Amino acid sequence: MNRLSACLITFNEEHNLPRVLGSLQGIADEIVALDCGSKDRTQEIAQERGAKVVTHAWTNFAEQKNIAAAAASYDWILSLDADEELSPELRSALAEWKEKEPEFAAYEFARRTWYLGAWIWHTRWYPDYQLKLYRRDKSRFEVPEHATVKYDGPVGRLEGDLLHYTLRSYEEHAAKVESITTRQAQYLFSEGRRSWRVAMWLASPWNWFNNYILCRGFL
Repeated sequence: MNRLSACLITFNEEHNLPRVLGSLQGIADEIVALDCGSKDRTQEIAQERGAKVVTHAWTNFAEQKNIAAAAASYDWILSLDADEELSPELRSALAEWKEKEPEFAAYEFARRTWYLGAWIWHTRWYPDYQLKLYRRDKSRFEVPEHATVKYDGPVGRLEGDLLHYTLRSYEEHAAKVESITTRQAQYLFSEGRRSWRVAMWLASPWNWFNNYILCRGFL
């Protein structure tokens, strides 16, 4: 059997944790929650659900993810966000995968997003394949502000959707965009990269046309 450590990074996630932790029961052999200073009941809820809680001040996404993986007991890492959940189909696929010899050292899942009260079935949001299951001796997170695993080999896929319960209001969306773009701008500046002004003006209209028209976002 493949032993599996589920790793989360958390900050004030008390409204999300019961859902994701519940979906991991019977699948993860261990749950590691790396918390960066939550002020709500995040740590308490994680401990009540049997997770190993590790605290570490926030640095960046990649480092936090790698620290969580390093704290795990097993080499197979299932790296999830607190606002994600394994669907019943994905739980079944993972349970079956655990009983077999793995064909790959990394696997990706189709991620389906719940946005402002509805599932997004079109645009580039679905199927939004995400590499979430990997061997920590073969892969790691590298780019500070992009929570993606660096892996150069062939990647397998498991059936079933990873459910992503994202923004609940327009105000929450605006705040998240502000936070993400600020961190990304700081990262690009530190790397000595600058944006072309014309590209900045064209990016938003093109993304709207691409997602809403070409990718059938109007459906």
